[in-house]
Amino acid sequence: MIQRIQSIYLLCATVISVGLVFVFNLWTNTDNVKVFAKDESLYLTLFIGSAILSVVSIFKYKTRQHQFVLGRLNIILNFILLGLFVYRSLSLSGGTSDVSEKGIGFALPLFSIVFLALANKAIKKDEDLVKSVDRLR
Repeated sequence: MIQRIQSIYLLCATVISVGLVFVFNLWTNTDNVKVFAKDESLYLTLFIGSAILSVVSIFKYKTRQHQFVLGRLNIILNFILLGLFVYRSLSLSGGTSDVSEKGIGFALPLFSIVFLALANKAIKKDEDLVKSVDRLR
């Protein structure tokens, strides 16, 4: 299970989604207060949901098709999270934005998407290998 490269990629996506959001701030607001994911319940829920999907996907190693679908759902969830970040940073309330300076936390969904895409590529490669061996029988 863990010796497969896609499991390593999924584990990295899990660490990014659940571990690093408590370390790196998402943004700094206009009062110079750093905002973390734990301060915003919507973002925390989406990050934890992404981590849960990654962990479930790791343990679905026997059914590669389900693992692939969970990876796609996780990528979509991270794109939604990224879209919410962009919306939050570009929304103007009364001429000033609540986000004055973006933190490294804004890029965490991008890193997660990269690892999930690499995992899906490896899962697809495994599936193609199994199908080619089945044709030879």
